[in-house]
Amino acid sequence: MSLNPHFDAARALAMARETLSIEAQAVTAMALRLNETFAAAVTSMLSCRGRVVVMGMGKSGHIGRKIAATLASTGTPAMFVHPAEASHGDLGMITADDVVLGISNSGESEELTAILPLIKRMGVPLIALTGRPGSTLGRHAMAVLDSSVDKEACPHNLAPTASTTAQLAMGDALAVALLDARGFKADDFARSHPGGALGRKLLTHVSDVMRSGTDVPRVGPRSSLMELMGVISAKGLGMSAVVDADGRVLGIFTDGDLRRLIEKTGSSADLRALQAADVMHPDPRTVRADALAVEAAGVMEASRITSVLVVDGDGRLIGALNTNDLMRSKVI
Repeated sequence: MSLNPHFDAARALAMARETLSIEAQAVTAMALRLNETFAAAVTSMLSCRGRVVVMGMGKSGHIGRKIAATLASTGTPAMFVHPAEASHGDLGMITADDVVLGISNSGESEELTAILPLIKRMGVPLIALTGRPGSTLGRHAMAVLDSSVDKEACPHNLAPTASTTAQLAMGDALAVALLDARGFKADDFARSHPGGALGRKLLTHVSDVMRSGTDVPRVGPRSSLMELMGVISAKGLGMSAVVDADGRVLGIFTDGDLRRLIEKTGSSADLRALQAADVMHPDPRTVRADALAVEAAGVMEASRITSVLVVDGDGRLIGALNTNDLMRSKVI
């Protein structure tokens, strides 16, 4: 096979569109065929006390690995077992508490059909995902999910394309139906994906990333402007809270407030006589420590500010947070 020196971009684009059209039609047709058998498969998986064991050879095996991963990440314990390896010892990984999801477009994959009698003897429910419901795999199954397609997207009708797309889509349909039936929520998803962006957003609280203790800039209302500026410079947050004797937040003063103050009063004005209470912005935006960090990010974005104060239930200052803290924790 040699590379064609006269690559036809228009033909490539046409082939791509045809492929997507064929595969979309295959998925749509499969959706129209769904019936109570699908519900029976979901019920079997829901009542499973062990795991959903997904099995498949070749391209169906690759699809099976993805389906198992999707099930496991959405609340349905699952794993993939290679049919050929099952015949050489891995069948011991399957228990009577499991459910097997067998995937084969033809339903006649030798490595898979060879172990079907053993699975039946163990009393393990078998669900078939196949393009031929009347195949050996289909006849052994308690529920058959029909993933047949009219034709493959491959112009020779040989390479698994539309058929594997249909298998993958059916696996997603199972996962979504199962997560809905289990009441699986976004925070459940986050707990199974702690290293991902969603996990960080849904599991990271303000208390996990905020500055606290002596790292939080604060002054009293009678502190001079010079003292206030010194605290801002020392703490490096570009702002300082103004609190009363009990630590309750009265206001905030930022680098931006200082620039605006100088612009308003003029460079010749004597700023040394001013106190924090004279220049602070009262009633600043605050968040609670138990709020999600992403909520704090929303407050800052909506108010067009780069820092926010953290308070307790009585309005006492307990921390501070800025966009750099959120970026370091990968919340934003």
